[in-house]
Amino acid sequence: MTMDVVPPAPDRGPVPAGSARSAAAAVDGATTSLVEMRDIKVTFGGVHAVDGVTIELNAGEVVGIVGGNGAGKSTLMKVLSGARQPDAGQVAIEGRPVDIRNPRDAKALGIETIYQNLALADNMDAPANVFLGRELTTATGTLDDSAMEDATRKVMTRLNPKFKRFKAPVMFLSGGQRQSVATARAVHFNARILIMDEPTAALGPAETAQVRDLIRQLKSEGIGIFLISHDIHDVFELSDRISVMYHGRIVGTVKQADVTTDEVLAMIILGKRPEEVTQKDLAELHG
Repeated sequence: MTMDVVPPAPDRGPVPAGSARSAAAAVDGATTSLVEMRDIKVTFGGVHAVDGVTIELNAGEVVGIVGGNGAGKSTLMKVLSGARQPDAGQVAIEGRPVDIRNPRDAKALGIETIYQNLALADNMDAPANVFLGRELTTATGTLDDSAMEDATRKVMTRLNPKFKRFKAPVMFLSGGQRQSVATARAVHFNARILIMDEPTAALGPAETAQVRDLIRQLKSEGIGIFLISHDIHDVFELSDRISVMYHGRIVGTVKQADVTTDEVLAMIILGKRPEEVTQKDLAELHG
């Protein structure tokens, strides 16, 4: 079994965050990854939370990022989201190195993060949450509630046509509906790259199915998704490729169709690539 290897991209010099949308998506006729994170390192004191990680994401692809607690997956994604500066390494968007200093830089590059807690204002309705911090106003300076509701209805028609509770405070929505609101907020502002952190955590089967449909819709629109999840079933259901982290490093990146759940669990628990896993290892996993 072969592992995907991210080739180094040619160095064209860093570009400001806001100018990446004009970067060419192809270089010399070759397809360029939507995201490349190369040799990323993050240390906390003497602890290597992320230790030389290279990972890539293509448009319209879901890459599952899995690993045990403390493996470094959330810290790695904080680098991409602008919440944490790396100690070393380079991020490239569509082949162009970028400098992501903070979440605002990430948003300017079309990178949005949907956290496990969704960061919604529970006492506000869906349109108010979609435009939270980026409200539309009228010529007189008052909130343009009608325009915000119209825009929210349009984006929700794409993402979750069954969503109807536009006037209800989000505290009264189901888990799946709340996930739709958080995703609509990201997509409305032209996200091309989504980081989804445990999107089905604490959801029942019906709501989990709804969120899976939402992710498939995003993928069909060409959005690239990094999916952080402890749910191996979600990872196999949704991911095109799976990157496994172990003690701050990437054990390997494999195509979902080429591996079994046992092989991925061995990567997570033992830190071994599938071709290194023995029958004894598999027996111990189930022991």
